[in-house]
This record gives sequence, C-alpha cells and structure tokens, in this order.
Amino acid sequence: MPAFRPAPARLPAGRRIYAVGDIHGCADRLAALHGLIAADHAARPGPSGLLLHLGDFVDKGGDSAGVLRWMTGAALPRNLAVKNLTGNHEVAMLAALEGGPGDVADWLWCGGRATLESYGLSPEAAAADWAAAIPPAHQAFLQGLDLFHQEGGYCFVHAGLRPGTPFPAQAPEDLTRIRQPFLSWTGPHDFVVVHGHTARAEPEVLPNRINLDTAAWSGGPLTCAVLEEDRIGFLFA
Repeated sequence: MPAFRPAPARLPAGRRIYAVGDIHGCADRLAALHGLIAADHAARPGPSGLLLHLGDFVDKGGDSAGVLRWMTGAALPRNLAVKNLTGNHEVAMLAALEGGPGDVADWLWCGGRATLESYGLSPEAAAADWAAAIPPAHQAFLQGLDLFHQEGGYCFVHAGLRPGTPFPAQAPEDLTRIRQPFLSWTGPHDFVVVHGHTARAEPEVLPNRINLDTAAWSGGPLTCAVLEEDRIGFLFA
C-alpha cells in the first residue's frame, strides 16, 4: 500500500487514478509497475480506477518496441480503465515516420536511434523503411494518444501548461514540450497539473503541479502517483 500524504487537489469520492510518468523504452520496469498497480488496486477494492500514462513511451531507453508491444497487448492490469497521453517523443516519432528530413533529424537527435534499434532497424535507413517495419498496431497506438485528461482538481498533460493562458486556449506544442515559464511559475493554474517531461531525482509535489518524470531510462525509478480523494501516494519500479 502506498504511504499517503495530503495532495494539492482532490478527486471525487470513490475515484482513484494511477498516473505513470515517462517510460522511455523501459519495458521491464513498466511491466513490473503495472504488477504493483494491479496488486494495489486488488488489495484496496472499492474506488473506480483509471490507469493513466503521461506520455514518452518511446526513445532513449533500450526497449521501446517492447513498451509498445506491452501497451498494445492484453496484459494491462484488469479492472482499470486505461487512458494514454502523448509526449513530445511520440509527436517526433510520428513526424519522422512521415519522412520529412528535418523531422527525421530531430527524432534521431532526441532519442529515436534507440527506438529504431529496438526494432532491429538501422537509423541510416529511409523513413519509409522504418514505417513499413514498425507494426501497424504500434503506429495506431501512437496516433490515438490524447493530449490531456482533466478530472476533479487535476489536469494531466505530458509537459505542462503555459501560465496565464486559459485552458481552452493552450497550444498542443506547450502541452507536449513546455518547460519554462511553466516550471518556475509559482502561481495557480486552472487545475493542479500532473506532468512529466522534465526529469528529477524524485517526484515533485508542489502547490500547483506534480512532476512524475524520475528518469527511468537513465537509472531512476519508473514512478506512479496514486491519487484518491485529497491524498497522494507513490509506487516505484
């Protein structure tokens, strides 16, 4: 059972959200974390549960193909609805698979080489060859990701929000890529923002945001925040 503490916002009574930070090709850790999530939800039945991933499934780590195979398979925790958000790395990968030279270079620079290698593909091959070799189910998964999820007092996005901009006017580019001025902003947003994108040694819980990127691909844990009513706990793999 997670060790709970007060959270900066709340969910409706009878609701629980498991929010998972940046995965970046860590397939074994993702499977282990899903096991912990399933065990926790089974041990504490009652609340309606949602398993939510904050994006950046691919790149950097060693097994992006394994992550997408897991996410498109039948082994996800039962009795939980699932919602998946897009990160900047999914946006970059899809753009590169369409073959624009600048998009290809951008994706390879930001971690795409590791993803291609996990499929046994050469970074020097043509983008059309990559697209033909990556399973259609994996590409459809990437194309079907959502930009955000809002529930209770929380807004879940990959990167963050632009301070001072009403939520309906937020740009998709900011939701998937923003760092500043979001990270240094100490004022309120319309919601408490649950995000990843910017790696830290441990989760950050601040009055206006919660950061769940703990650099799993470079040796940190893969982190899941467990949110229910007015409290938060963590699971790590």
